[in-house]
Amino acid sequence: MQENIDAFTRVLNELQILTFSSSFRSFSDVFAYLNTLPRSFVVVIDEYPYLSSLSDAEAVDSVFQTVIDQKLGNIHLVLSGSQVSVMKDLLKKGNALYGRFQLILHLRELDYRDASLFYPSKSPYEKIAFYSVFGGSPFILQELREEESLEQNIIRTVLDESSPVSLYASNILLTDYTNAVNAERILAVLGNGKKKYTELERALNANSTGSLAKQLKSLQAAELISQLFPINRPDDSKKKFYEINDNLLRFWFTYIYRSRSALQMIGPKAFFEQQVAPTLLTEYVPHRFEELCRSFFSRLAKSGQLPGISNIGTYYYDDPVHHRNGEFDVALEFGRQYQIYEAKYYKKPMSASEIHKEAQQIRDIESLNIVRLGFIAVNGFEKQEDGYSYYSGEDLYQK
Repeated sequence: MQENIDAFTRVLNELQILTFSSSFRSFSDVFAYLNTLPRSFVVVIDEYPYLSSLSDAEAVDSVFQTVIDQKLGNIHLVLSGSQVSVMKDLLKKGNALYGRFQLILHLRELDYRDASLFYPSKSPYEKIAFYSVFGGSPFILQELREEESLEQNIIRTVLDESSPVSLYASNILLTDYTNAVNAERILAVLGNGKKKYTELERALNANSTGSLAKQLKSLQAAELISQLFPINRPDDSKKKFYEINDNLLRFWFTYIYRSRSALQMIGPKAFFEQQVAPTLLTEYVPHRFEELCRSFFSRLAKSGQLPGISNIGTYYYDDPVHHRNGEFDVALEFGRQYQIYEAKYYKKPMSASEIHKEAQQIRDIESLNIVRLGFIAVNGFEKQEDGYSYYSGEDLYQK
């Protein structure tokens, strides 16, 4: 802690804010001095959770409680951090800093549309693949080269263990959680899919002590995973699933986590050709495309283009006649009625025959409360017949 106070003091000296040699004993003393000066300051304590980890977290919070309560006067104090769960703790009623923030800002990663501004010349088909792999972190996106293909970018960044992107995926996202939560094993089981609690319990050989539930809650609080459920079955615990939020982390645990030794032995290029390429555009990206489509409708809803909409998600169905059940990719709820969309990540336009087939399968399911059927195909449609809604990849990226 004292090293951080001394480092802060050196910065003040370098900026000639502190014009004499001094050694402060606490952050309270530093801020008390700044309050005596006839100037205004913005002081940012970045990665506050790391500061908390250097000492007793409650004691550190109490120090900054004192700083704030002593009246900052001419100082705007900003506490920021990437460890979401710790930053959320600052807002809890029992915390020393509770009720002392004038502004609380939760910066989330860019969505698929804003992320595409880092590679604007790519086609919608390519943009979707880029976002599915690299996600929406500006730190990651700035490492991409627009003139390179998806394969070239993956090989140069994620598969190169010395690159900032690889280090981010393998270390930074996990460092804060692995000691307290069995994060790596849980994320490895989730991979590119989604799992029920009982499926995770079996895969991890977890006993029924409730420890897995606590670990999942910790990962949810850290926003590494989400709990999902069909919007037409919100209270059905058997239909709840867990999945990884971050696309890059999902890619890393899908392809690299269990095969790091192979990556080291055969190198990034051969690894991509053997381990990644066979399923990247046929399994991995199509699964992420479904979530991207839900984000598309979310954007429309927020801009007021879907009046009356009450929820967006997936739709669960039972078909006892044909002895099957499942989920529709994208569902929009309007009151108690639903619009259903099938999302297709195809290199070519979706054919009329496939549209007819999909529509007939849905008609065969009894008791569906569906008022509209639509299709989202990245490269458009061979033919658009009346009675359905259609969106192409171009529509997803329209301004």
